Amino acid sequence: MEGKCIIISAPSGAGKTTIVQALLKDLDQLAFSISACSREPRGKEQDGIDYYFLGKDTFQKYINENAFLEWEEVYEGMFYGTLKSELSRIWNEGKTVIFDVDVVGGIHLKQIMGEKALSIFIQPPSMEELTRRLTSRNTDSLEKINMRLAKAEQEIEQAKDFDVIIVNDQLDLAIQSVHSAISRFIEK
Repeated sequence: MEGKCIIISAPSGAGKTTIVQALLKDLDQLAFSISACSREPRGKEQDGIDYYFLGKDTFQKYINENAFLEWEEVYEGMFYGTLKSELSRIWNEGKTVIFDVDVVGGIHLKQIMGEKALSIFIQPPSMEELTRRLTSRNTDSLEKINMRLAKAEQEIEQAKDFDVIIVNDQLDLAIQSVHSAISRFIEK
């Protein structure tokens, strides 16, 4: 059984996870696709809830077994991907899949899913605001923050490859805009 997908992508710190969490509370026809990754959990992240934390060896094994719909090396030695089994699980529940993925993953998923997917890019209001958000998280070193900011500049240039672009300068308005776009797409 196949259904529809919602792809939410953004540079790190733009607010995509906060928006996705709000949508999951508001729209019970959505179900979150838990991504797999090779890294260790950060902060309060939990395996099977935030990500499937596979480690590098298991991640590589799953690549070899063709278990991923898509995967990529986001940062050197850090892999992220979407397990095919996640889509089957959600569609079998009669729900629409919602992805919270990085920009390259979002573009790749849209290419794979085509018209069955709505891709939404969450754009930060400015690089200054993005810097403030990443710094206030207190989860990454200055070196990691600078790496994320450099990547964000490249990702913002790719926003044009998404179906919808929403600037997250006021969270409540951004959530409303995403909610409306998703509702129109699901009703089609």
